[in-house]
Amino acid sequence: MSRIQKAFENKKAFIAFLTAGDPSLDKTEEYILEMERAGADLIEIGIPFSDPIAEGLVIQEADIRALSGGVTTDDIFDMVKKLREKTEIPLVFMTYLNPVFHYGYEAFFERCQDVGIDGIIIPDLPFEEKEEVDVVASRYGIDLISMIAPTSKERIRKIAKGAKGFLYVVSSMGVTGERTNITTDIGGMLKEIRSVSSVPAAVGFGIHTPDQAAEISKTADGVIVGSAVVKLIAKYGSHAGGHLYTYVRMMKETVSHSE
Repeated sequence: MSRIQKAFENKKAFIAFLTAGDPSLDKTEEYILEMERAGADLIEIGIPFSDPIAEGLVIQEADIRALSGGVTTDDIFDMVKKLREKTEIPLVFMTYLNPVFHYGYEAFFERCQDVGIDGIIIPDLPFEEKEEVDVVASRYGIDLISMIAPTSKERIRKIAKGAKGFLYVVSSMGVTGERTNITTDIGGMLKEIRSVSSVPAAVGFGIHTPDQAAEISKTADGVIVGSAVVKLIAKYGSHAGGHLYTYVRMMKETVSHSE
């Protein structure tokens, strides 16, 4: 069983996202371990990119802070390798196609395997064009995780059938960021997904309160929170550890109680 499969085994998964290098790579490592201690089941690590088209202002600004600090993809690989000596928590990169293409698919995924990355999410890689990336990622045992959005409609089943690792179900139209209300028929999307796939489906984009997490986890296999985590890091910087622990513990307990 893969590390990603274990994250969803017999429980609802709580997944947290943070941007690598914000405020520093040492702190990124510390915060991942702190969130694991608080109960996070899987961590998405954002490789900062200058044009993050799926991200709202909170994560855009985190990317700018990290890039301004001089963080490189190689630096992030080195941090993950060091982190892997301390934890077996599933780790998934979230980035855009350009950094992966620029690094070289073969070299990038070979390095992912070497440092212990389990999967990757590439929001600007359409399902129909993923094959050239997927074939290389698969060779190195890295799951290319597909996203399903409210606009996927007739493509939902097709995307779900070819899913690996877990499915990232986008709760709302637009970019990442906290939302007051999530009006998408998540239950309907999940029902369609499960008619063709047994791969776990986790819901993200906009979730930041315990009430939202509780509602989503009634039907989803996992809940993904990004902007709320990144916002705490932006607010407290190098002193965010305790605040992240408290927030993640609260959200994980909420998700667990909905099982």
